[in-house]
Amino acid sequence: MAMADDAARPRLGRGLAALIGDFSDDAPREDARPPQSQRKVVVEFLRPNPRNPRRRFSEPELDELAASIRQRGVIQPIVVRPLPAVPGTFEIVAGERRWRAAQRAGITEVPVVVVEIDDRTSLEYAILENVQRTDLNAIEEAAGYERLMGEFQYTQAELAELLGKSRSHLANTLRLLQLPPAIQDRVTAGEITAGHARALLSVRDPETIARRIVAEGLSVREVEALAAADNATESEAPRPGRPRRASGSDATLRSLEDVLARALGHSVAVKDKASGEGEIRIRYASAEERDALCRKLGGSASET
Repeated sequence: MAMADDAARPRLGRGLAALIGDFSDDAPREDARPPQSQRKVVVEFLRPNPRNPRRRFSEPELDELAASIRQRGVIQPIVVRPLPAVPGTFEIVAGERRWRAAQRAGITEVPVVVVEIDDRTSLEYAILENVQRTDLNAIEEAAGYERLMGEFQYTQAELAELLGKSRSHLANTLRLLQLPPAIQDRVTAGEITAGHARALLSVRDPETIARRIVAEGLSVREVEALAAADNATESEAPRPGRPRRASGSDATLRSLEDVLARALGHSVAVKDKASGEGEIRIRYASAEERDALCRKLGGSASET
């Protein structure tokens, strides 16, 4: 997708800051000036954005923000767009958490900035606001990226440039959607971290290991070690007509594979031949992971 219209509009970071002000949630600044298009709207006339990737709102955080709003009001305006089908009603583009907290605080009107934008830009702003403030868990972030790519035909390279993220970050985040739904739910609930989830991608039975993470408090490195052992066991499984290696050689190579896997962050298989020759195989899941691996090894994808 050429995205020729990008040249005619600012990058999202600058555009969003210009709309909602370059300051954090309800933290007043002396130099903060309300945008000229700011106005107040009754909270009942606002509707949540169905494209908002954020699905979970922490009750304690909402209570804390509501307490702040009772004292100071809503300092930072909510970005909204008109709903043509319902005159006088607006859809929230950015600021749903403030809207929810304002209602909890008993506030009847909130400041808003009305913008005329399409569905694609609305989703872009919703993702950007949450990602910049680390309000999204990794699964919500991945789902937002996937929706932008699926609905609006973005490539990973275009999204990386648009959102100020590396291509490897996008690729690794999107891979989390390959995990079983039960594990995605654990990430969303905060039971396991995104680091745990990425390590589970290389485990043959991720749901069992996920339960161990919660029950035993396994660290990310411990899960990575389990994944490396899993892959080593798989690579060493005997095949028809192929003799099993001697146990001493087996243990040595597995140890070497574990060391390389920890150093590279990828599954590694080492294979020896009777002649003394052999090969080392490094597994990657995407072109982005391959490029990152090449950079780590001191080269570049263009040179390979």
